[in-house]
Amino acid sequence: MFTGIIQYVGRLERTTSTSAGRRLRVEAGPLAESTTHGASIAVNGACQTVTAIDGTSVAFDTVAETLRRTTLGALTTGVRVNLEAALRVGDGLDGHIVQGHVDGVARVERIDRAGGQHVMSFTAERILTDDMVSKGSVAIDGVSLTLVDVDDGRFSVALIPTTTAETTLATLRIGDAVNVETDILGKYVRRMLASRSGASGGVSLEQLRNAGFV
Repeated sequence: MFTGIIQYVGRLERTTSTSAGRRLRVEAGPLAESTTHGASIAVNGACQTVTAIDGTSVAFDTVAETLRRTTLGALTTGVRVNLEAALRVGDGLDGHIVQGHVDGVARVERIDRAGGQHVMSFTAERILTDDMVSKGSVAIDGVSLTLVDVDDGRFSVALIPTTTAETTLATLRIGDAVNVETDILGKYVRRMLASRSGASGGVSLEQLRNAGFV
């Protein structure tokens, strides 16, 4: 489990094919010193298991399913990546609850820096935006963010200066793909509503939409 607060921006040093997928070797700076074999680190929001440590470098064996569902398979040598070590008991929850289980990929549609703001708009499959709500939480490439607007197949987030300075999000360009993990609490609420929508006296997701709750 993670919080979406990036602890270090590393670089992909090497990527090689394996029988199960790919091995990623990442320069992880201070995170490499504090991690152990078998520990979890989120790489651009995707939870990965540490399989080797060499100085400040950490290796991960990324399986085919992760490569298919995330952007990790498209990473090239030298690219910067957001890193976060797994949450420990007693750590502060400064972002929101992030599992490191990427739900899908979105693409940058628009970047608005007018008036000193930094708003990024994305397109995504509706199955992703159905689990989002304006002013709710979302993880983009592992970064905990607050949603500004949400529509069918589109959503936007606002970046503060700290986020642009301490993550990779400021380097994104139109058309770039990002990993998206929607809020786990919203997923459970949606599933519960869907399962009860046919029950007598139940409340449906459509009813909540019409009332302005989602």
